[in-house]
Amino acid sequence: MLRIITLNVNGLRSATQKGLLDWLPKQRADIICLQEIRIQANQLESQFDLAGYDAYFTHAEKKGYSGVAIYTRHKPDHCIMQLGWTVADREGRYLQLDFGNLSIVSLYLPSGTSGDVRQQCKFEFLNRYQKILEHQLQDGRDYIICGDWNIAHHAIDLRNWKANQKNSGFLPEERAWLDTVLGPLGYVDAFRLVESGSDHYTWWSHRGQARHKNVGWRIDYQMISQTLRNKVLDAAIYKEPFFSDHAPLVIDYALNLDTHLQENHD
Repeated sequence: MLRIITLNVNGLRSATQKGLLDWLPKQRADIICLQEIRIQANQLESQFDLAGYDAYFTHAEKKGYSGVAIYTRHKPDHCIMQLGWTVADREGRYLQLDFGNLSIVSLYLPSGTSGDVRQQCKFEFLNRYQKILEHQLQDGRDYIICGDWNIAHHAIDLRNWKANQKNSGFLPEERAWLDTVLGPLGYVDAFRLVESGSDHYTWWSHRGQARHKNVGWRIDYQMISQTLRNKVLDAAIYKEPFFSDHAPLVIDYALNLDTHLQENHD
């Protein structure tokens, strides 16, 4: 079995102070994908180590901003830290580890909530990233793309969907883009393979006791290749304890990374 956790930590230092790195080893995950770590390479200290895991980080150039990480119990064959355009690479939004024929990604898509300029930046990112996803369809590899996609797909994926139809994260154009990813491109929302019900969210505003009232959005995903859809065993969102405004999404797969690596080396 392969267990993968994904979580937007809203600052790795802050999440660590709230006990994240004490909680994570108890979950027996093989892979841990983190987003919005908000630290630079020269700020990495032993307090961010996890016993039994190797850690890989992609940092934003801007201090205290963005960045992604992957902790892994298995040594990858290859590591990709860039997508090839300014926003993605300077803001540290992508990290891919290859294990044989399986690639696992930690992804942090931009948010457009701060205004029109960043929303346009988000749309441009989606257009460019779609070409990456299309290419990955043709390369013969299996993908598990974990992270904060900053888009709720359907009305079931946020509590107040009627009031948010003109807000970033639930705009028609964003949802249509996910329709393409999960339709013609053939990727699969792994969580929805095992849980079709409502009121399952991964992010809550700090305002108005949103988390306590479960007024949230499901914007964190593990998107998988069509070839892996029969490998999803179970999924869970951990609302407690909380380490950031997001919740950890944990998914178990009927996969063995050691087998993937061995096949690649035979």
